[in-house]
Amino acid sequence: MATQPDMTHFEQDLIDRGYSRRQLAKAAALLGAATATLRVTGAAAQQAAKPVEGAVRIGANECWTGPFPVAAEAAYKLVNEGNRYEPDNEHQKLFAAVSAVEGIPADHVTAWPGSSDPLSRVAVAYASPTRGIVTANPTYEAIWRTGDWLGAKVTKVPLTSDYRHDVKAMLAADPNAGVYYICSPNNPTGTVTPLADIEWLANNKPKDSILVVDEAYIHWYDGPNAAKLAASRDDVLILRTFSKLFGMAGMRLGLTFASPTLMEKMMRYDGGQVTAMLPMTAVACGTVSVAQADLIKARRAEMVAARAKAMDHLKAKGLKVIPGSEANMFMVDWGKPAKEMQAAILAEKVQIGRNWPIWPNVSRVSVGSMAEMEAFNAAVDKVWKA
Repeated sequence: MATQPDMTHFEQDLIDRGYSRRQLAKAAALLGAATATLRVTGAAAQQAAKPVEGAVRIGANECWTGPFPVAAEAAYKLVNEGNRYEPDNEHQKLFAAVSAVEGIPADHVTAWPGSSDPLSRVAVAYASPTRGIVTANPTYEAIWRTGDWLGAKVTKVPLTSDYRHDVKAMLAADPNAGVYYICSPNNPTGTVTPLADIEWLANNKPKDSILVVDEAYIHWYDGPNAAKLAASRDDVLILRTFSKLFGMAGMRLGLTFASPTLMEKMMRYDGGQVTAMLPMTAVACGTVSVAQADLIKARRAEMVAARAKAMDHLKAKGLKVIPGSEANMFMVDWGKPAKEMQAAILAEKVQIGRNWPIWPNVSRVSVGSMAEMEAFNAAVDKVWKA
């Protein structure tokens, strides 16, 4: 489209993306405020409810323990250097450590206060009233709210019969979308979409749309990931977080893997200032954490054993548990309203997760320590009646 006279590049971009002149002022204000508003709501949405004093907390997909001790030690060292904005090139140390582990260029790595900000930001940058967003259903819903806020169509495609993203149905549902979103392992089912399916969608979607692969839970999964797609393409964005296996949810550190060109457009609304304002304690903790292959493997094994114990207990009682979880969560179908079971279990001082609207009888349960899952099993024994 030819550039309209007396318009900034930002305004012209909005017109090109389908915003009418009447919508222009509103959209500009909306997009300018995006990171301030959505950065807060994204992480908050992960909370099933406010923590209940004295209850076992297995509702928000947190890790049952904190950072690896060696990583916490690195964070504490930075506490003592807290008078400096960045004592010794901490960002670049993090990017180099991630690059070494993932085999992607360090200039493709950006750090964030969690991963909800870039998830919302990619929708702000690449979706519009004429270029929608396609996701699975159920999945992590933050991008649904962003799409609604933007006035972009949000298309929700059911999971496959084995609870993975149906990538061909996603493309068919909106062949001209601006953003396609895959969460793998998926929240809330924990299921992994095969890398071949993710690659198929990358190769068949519109060339000017963005494929977002949310790998917040990927460290719980002992298998391939999509990181290298971001190294070889300029239309794929990978999301990571330290809030899950690394036990750093309260420290607020996340990553994106993407080409500098893709990131440049995402930064236009605030100049990327948020990525330079991270706590150095979190950055130092993350730098050490990513390299701890043996500790990652051991923590994963501990979670898998606790998950199996809880799932086997439920299945022995005749309850349906959605199969295939590769993350620190699973879904249990009570055959009755999940909110009732959530409340009954909470009365036994165990706080589990919520249901999704598409599955009103199904609760998400986060996997905690072995002792916490034993407490969950005991609470179910007290309240469950077929």
